[in-house]
Amino acid sequence: MKRLFAILLTALAVGFAGGVAAQDAPGSVAPVVEEAVAAVEAAAAAGEAAAEEIVVNKGDVAWMMTATLLVLLMVLPGLALFYGGMVRAKNMLSVLMQVMVVFSLISVLWVIYGYSLAFTEASAYIGSLDKIFLSGVTIDSLADTFTDNVKLPEFVFVAFQATFAGITCALIVGSFAERMKFSAVLLFVVIWFTFCYLPIAHMVWGPGGYLLEDGALDFAGGTVVHINAGIAGLVGAYMVGKRIGFGRESMAPHSLTLTMVGASMLWVGWFGFNAGSNLEATSGAALAFINTLVATAAAVLAWSLGEAMFKGKPSMLGAASGAVAGLVAITPACGSVGPMGALILGLLSGFICLWGVNGLKRMLGADDSLDVFGVHGVGGILGAILTGVFTAPMFGGTGDADFSIASQVWIQTWSVIVTIVWSGVVAFIGYKIADLFIGLRVPEEEEREGLDITAHGESAYHH
Repeated sequence: MKRLFAILLTALAVGFAGGVAAQDAPGSVAPVVEEAVAAVEAAAAAGEAAAEEIVVNKGDVAWMMTATLLVLLMVLPGLALFYGGMVRAKNMLSVLMQVMVVFSLISVLWVIYGYSLAFTEASAYIGSLDKIFLSGVTIDSLADTFTDNVKLPEFVFVAFQATFAGITCALIVGSFAERMKFSAVLLFVVIWFTFCYLPIAHMVWGPGGYLLEDGALDFAGGTVVHINAGIAGLVGAYMVGKRIGFGRESMAPHSLTLTMVGASMLWVGWFGFNAGSNLEATSGAALAFINTLVATAAAVLAWSLGEAMFKGKPSMLGAASGAVAGLVAITPACGSVGPMGALILGLLSGFICLWGVNGLKRMLGADDSLDVFGVHGVGGILGAILTGVFTAPMFGGTGDADFSIASQVWIQTWSVIVTIVWSGVVAFIGYKIADLFIGLRVPEEEEREGLDITAHGESAYHH
């Protein structure tokens, strides 16, 4: 409309000028008008082309670099301190070491082949090796975002996704803490990352991914990160076996202060994890941001209330665990549910994950040292499935007017089933291979002395 108006206005003006000029040069008006109209059309076309030109928004780039740093904060020192405070003092450094080295190992493998297999298009289940060693990824190459004409430098996207892969693998170590050989941990992680994390990440987020094309909603990693790690951890807890003295000796956390500090850093860093998954500094990021705040706060209250009701006293460990449960449950839903949906999800996760680390854990009979499955596995399953409910517009979600709760819940459930089976099978094979070549468990005397001294030659504390 604006373009047509400009053409008409120009034509009238030139026509008026041409009419005056026609007194001296009869028959010269039409060519002048045609030239003016052509010039206006060319200018309009150039303007449209400029509007369609790919734009690298500096605000988006700055936000995504910040979000990447926030996810790094989640792992180091957040997750490390959260886990470290929950083990006995003699194993403090071993947990810190496992988290730090596993994250570093996966970051290196990510740029060598992980990014290529997860985020290039080849099949519905895995990508190609077209970008092995980041081949073709340059300072000028761009990664996709949710807006067609707004992109990110690909290096930023590679780094952001590397932190997701790193924290997922680091989460698993909480299940077999205090008793697994350090070298076996590293071998297992390489196998599981290659044959489980990368295919699941591709299926959920990668171009042409099976679960993505099926319509599964996982905004920031309910399946890819939390269910994936939770199942691998549970399998590990079974295969490595229970800690010596489990159920008979006290295995209380040695520093709930550090655990609380770690949980708080996880909460802060999780804003990068969830809101950063929007890939742009837009209203979508704002929605994920507020949902991350609300769901976590609700889960802290729910877990504390549940402990007060069933155990007589709310605990600091419970409040910290509740925070992580809320963060886990809102992760897949944070970009598509409204704040009230997030509130309900948080409340439910607080109560259900409390049961997960108590009643369900006793039923399963596994020594999941730091409750990776009870919090990340159970919370991830809850959040992934209920994303299919609270995304509905009737609950304040962002779903379309014809959004079908029943249909989406089935899609979400199927994505959960696929993740559980895939992760469980690969984890079992990975642990078997590590056991065959290295042996999973440290000798009994080393376990009793503590892994800090026996595996790393250091002590966290000197008296």
